[in-house]
Amino acid sequence: MLRQTVPVPLAIPTVGRMSPAATAEDVAELRALAESYAHGADRGDRDAFLSAFHPDARLLVFTNSDDDEPRGVREGHEALGAIPDMLRRYDKTFHFLGNHRYSVDGDTASGEVYCMAHHMTTDIHGATDFIMLIRYLDSYRRDPGGAWRIAEREVRPDWTESRRC
Repeated sequence: MLRQTVPVPLAIPTVGRMSPAATAEDVAELRALAESYAHGADRGDRDAFLSAFHPDARLLVFTNSDDDEPRGVREGHEALGAIPDMLRRYDKTFHFLGNHRYSVDGDTASGEVYCMAHHMTTDIHGATDFIMLIRYLDSYRRDPGGAWRIAEREVRPDWTESRRC
């Protein structure tokens, strides 16, 4: 016997939802910024890394996701451009991107991107992977040519762990 089901509307909270104003093109372009950031960080590619940011962008790094104040702030391409080189202290890094949500309002947007960032170091006994489970809280604005760029990124680790590998 076939049963007919009636769809039940779900109560979906508005926090973290993509805005109706975010087009598929906006979402793809905003997501590509996170990918350029991750690729540049992992490959030591300063140009790819900086391509995600406005020249006057700020990066705020927090020790814990619920901290009120960042432990470090980098502002502008010169300061941001040092980050891929700083990551070379690890033998390998791997920034794996997950969930992403955006809200667009004209030429500005905000977003949240999840990341599992692996940082591997080796020694005579093997390797250790320092893993950060991060939420990037981003503010975006279009550049004069109309392309999206990160204006400000908060790096908010929800937790960290170390593993032997």
